[in-house]
Amino acid sequence: MENIKGDLLRRITNNPGIFGGKPIIRGMRFLVIDVLEMMANGMSKEQILEEHPILEAADIDACLLYASVIINNYPIVHAA
Repeated sequence: MENIKGDLLRRITNNPGIFGGKPIIRGMRFLVIDVLEMMANGMSKEQILEEHPILEAADIDACLLYASVIINNYPIVHAA
């Protein structure tokens, strides 16, 4: 289970040159918070994927997991 979580979390990146280093999806100009806000506003995973074909289902799962990790103050460790 931990390996699956680690794989998902690798989809969330940050780059100081993109949105000031805010968490983004796979290095793209797509903020994690945008996905979370769409879901909070009632959009389903399927609706988000339909409206934003650049995203993958695992990206949405990664956003949710990332939010959970941050809220619970779990350390995020990217080990090789």
